[in-house]
Amino acid sequence: MAVHLKIREEIEQMRIAGRLAADVLDFITPHIKPGVTTGELDRLCHDYMVEVQQTVPAPLHYTPPGYTPYPKSICTSVNHVVCHGVPGEKKLRNGDIINVDITVIKNGFHGDTSRMFFVGQPPIQARRLVELTYECMWRGIRAVKPGNTLGDIGHAIQTHAEQHGCSVVREFCGHGIGRNFHEEPQILHYGRPGTGMHLEAGMIFTVEPMINAGKPDIRQMADGWTIVTKDHSLSAQWEHTVLVTEDGHEVLTVSAGMPAPPA
Repeated sequence: MAVHLKIREEIEQMRIAGRLAADVLDFITPHIKPGVTTGELDRLCHDYMVEVQQTVPAPLHYTPPGYTPYPKSICTSVNHVVCHGVPGEKKLRNGDIINVDITVIKNGFHGDTSRMFFVGQPPIQARRLVELTYECMWRGIRAVKPGNTLGDIGHAIQTHAEQHGCSVVREFCGHGIGRNFHEEPQILHYGRPGTGMHLEAGMIFTVEPMINAGKPDIRQMADGWTIVTKDHSLSAQWEHTVLVTEDGHEVLTVSAGMPAPPA
């Protein structure tokens, strides 16, 4: 499938959707604390998206080939959950780390972003993994400019993770996004510099590395969605949606409450 280069009007719609997705993460931040259930976080986000933003929660009933419909409006991945954690009755505990993944649809366009949160006071290892993964995402983003390749993005992420004794999950990747939730190209979070598709202005895709404290191996839980580390080690993920501009890149999923990029 060919990559669709967005025109000016589409880019402006993607800016709107991206800001709205990030705004959901700002909204839910004060609710993430010990004792709250992931199901309650889902309900709060769902109501905020539908009633306040008048957006559509893209994950709700999303059914890619080979999957059953996703039953919730957000993904909540706690501790050793790598991605696609289904909200439910699980109560957050002091020391947990959690990824909240938000995708909204506004005016037919998708905004997609995720953020890590600390529940109370996490162990030092957990805090460092979350910080390292944030650095990995930004190293990937900073490799985005016309003329660079997809391999440059993956290489920047992989080398930083592995230099610090962590591993990159390989079964899941970033993706093009626009009117469709998932489009071409696929953005691998590992690779060799100078390889793969060359980046062009007008491309919009996510950079969303999943970094494990232990080995990269994963397994799927019985619900058909939740992915966990096989060795039960901690996992972290951050995600931004990025536009390739004429002279570099623009992060579309920005908000007042997002953490500052690392130096």
